[in-house]
Amino acid sequence: MDFASQMVLFAKVVDGGSFSAAARALHLSPSAVSRQIAHLEDQFGVRLLDRTSHGISPTETGSVFFDQCRVVADQSDEAKAYLESLSAEPAGQLKVVSTVAFGNVCLMPALPKFIATYDKISVSVRLNDDPVEFATNADVAIQFSEQLEDSSAIVKKIASNRRVLVASPDYVAGRGMPRSKNELASHTCLRLIAESHWNDWIPYQLLNHNAVFEANTADAVYRAVLAGLGIARLSTYLVNDDIEAGRLVRILPDYQQENSAIVAAYSDRRNLSPKIRVFIDYLAEIFGPIPPWER
Repeated sequence: MDFASQMVLFAKVVDGGSFSAAARALHLSPSAVSRQIAHLEDQFGVRLLDRTSHGISPTETGSVFFDQCRVVADQSDEAKAYLESLSAEPAGQLKVVSTVAFGNVCLMPALPKFIATYDKISVSVRLNDDPVEFATNADVAIQFSEQLEDSSAIVKKIASNRRVLVASPDYVAGRGMPRSKNELASHTCLRLIAESHWNDWIPYQLLNHNAVFEANTADAVYRAVLAGLGIARLSTYLVNDDIEAGRLVRILPDYQQENSAIVAAYSDRRNLSPKIRVFIDYLAEIFGPIPPWER
């Protein structure tokens, strides 16, 4: 048995608390496990386990070594689970949470082809802009990269996200076209409640005053812009068609925000089921590398 395999074996012994538990996990005999641990100790001249009538426990050296072995064992389990998932058929209910605007404009039109391709997967979609608790609410969350609060989440970029400043032609006709960021201070700037840093484009003179309009979703702000209530910063997937059709106009055309991405997040790659894997791969294919609304 090579050294990497011995590291996995040692991690299983300590995790299981016995040679027998490790043997069952790795389909070996307890005597074979014991021999390999003894060989590891003899090879390096260290004692890794204390053996008593009450069981086994790692020595001080063994505890430090176990921390390193556990990383190798986890990576091995993860790689095995990934290969096994490739041969499994995607099936079951897939719970998806998406931000409201992206869900309505981009995700929903993309679902019919996915469902037709994977007819054993049923999709449950919930649209909101709140932080996601994966354990109870979702298998996959479609969010902006700056929204993510769960540091343990695994994240895959599915599309770039560019934001621009827009207003309706009626608003510009009535209030004029600002020519610089400083001139925004004399205009009505529409705010998002959900994330304060999404308002960092608004002049500081306006941030501490009551807004004419604010909302907790980009979808609501988008509709307010179309209604002529003011200027807003919105993603191009939401406004490009309106700009081309003349329903909206760019404000400060040289300005754009590009430090954001649309991502798919899930909780644990070691338990990545086939239904989640094929869904994320599908989104990455249709929305990237250049998203359709930017082509």
